[in-house]
Amino acid sequence: MSQAKKKPPILKSKPKDEVNKKALLWIGAVIVLIVVIVAVLQIVEQ
Repeated sequence: MSQAKKKPPILKSKPKDEVNKKALLWIGAVIVLIVVIVAVLQIVEQ
């Protein structure tokens, strides 16, 4: 009896890259938001 050949687990590494990209986007967005908030507060303070 021949068994079906299993494909190598190539797909397991791909979701990690997508998660990293999303995490980088979120971190970047939060940093930009903080910079904008600080700038607005400094402008309002003057």
